[in-house]
Amino acid sequence: MKIEILGTGCAKCKKTLEVVERAVKEAGIEADITKVEDINSIMDYGVMITPGVVVDGDVKIAGKIPSVDDVKEWLQ
Repeated sequence: MKIEILGTGCAKCKKTLEVVERAVKEAGIEADITKVEDINSIMDYGVMITPGVVVDGDVKIAGKIPSVDDVKEWLQ
């Protein structure tokens, strides 16, 4: 599973990364988590407001920090 955190490094983007890492750990799954900070790469996903979370190429959320439970749901 590939999870990408879209964001330029703001506090909300960093918090989103923490939430995703926690959810993956709690779910006990293997996932490749990467941070995408290049604005052009972020826009390629159609995301105009960060933070964003992409799971296996599918944008799950943009513009707000997800909850741990939200992320766990996407991992199923």
